[in-house]
Amino acid sequence: MSYQADLSFLDRAEILEIIFPVVYSPFYLPDDARFSPAAVPAYAIEVEEGIKIGCGFWISGQECPSVLYFHGNGETVASHDWIAPLYHERGINLFVADYRGYGDSDGKPTIANMIGDAHTIFQGFKEIIEQEGFKQSLFIMGRSLGSVSAIELAFNYQDEICGLIIESGAANNFRRLWDYLGVADKETIFSEESLFLNKVKMRQVRRPTLIIHGEYDEMITIDEGKELYQSSGSRDKEILIVPGAGHNDIMLVQPSLYFDTIEKFIKTYG
Repeated sequence: MSYQADLSFLDRAEILEIIFPVVYSPFYLPDDARFSPAAVPAYAIEVEEGIKIGCGFWISGQECPSVLYFHGNGETVASHDWIAPLYHERGINLFVADYRGYGDSDGKPTIANMIGDAHTIFQGFKEIIEQEGFKQSLFIMGRSLGSVSAIELAFNYQDEICGLIIESGAANNFRRLWDYLGVADKETIFSEESLFLNKVKMRQVRRPTLIIHGEYDEMITIDEGKELYQSSGSRDKEILIVPGAGHNDIMLVQPSLYFDTIEKFIKTYG
């Protein structure tokens, strides 16, 4: 089941500005704010009345496996226009979802509605795959903040996916941030058995799992990636530590290693 605790106490301005800077930070202007993705199929998935989430679908082929991708907090769907061809070269369809307020999406994001919206986005993604005749070979991937959405879905719908990929993900859901900001009443969601934590959900995810992390990640330390890997309940799990990579250059430092590992994982289990 979805994590149901009341997370409204995290909806503080200083928290939202860090977690969702594209929407809340007055100083943040993403590089892709001035343009939209090239001619790719665009979808708007309604997550509640009057609130639609913008998504982009870069298609390699109907017989190819498809990845539902949740991006980091400083990116949008449009950020993936240059990344998608690297998936296409490997015969992988890439479906990228935004958060509320990102790109063309309506509303404003909170941690709670981000988690809740992931469920509706997943159902919309499955409907698109089925209605348009794509191969039923589905993977979920989350990068950085997107690891929260991706692991939430893998935990709840693992029988409906082929595998889970987490890149630069957090095991403890940014616990250091809450400590730094002095968030009160956090004990209930940060206990070692709390289903709010990615690592706790991961213990029950038994689908094939790939963890990717930069050796020198300065934002979410490598220990977090290793803890996610160790927590995984899958017998088919692997971890790729990209040598020399940080948090935001992990695809660039050794692109062949990064994308070849993803391709091998998807083709093995898809």
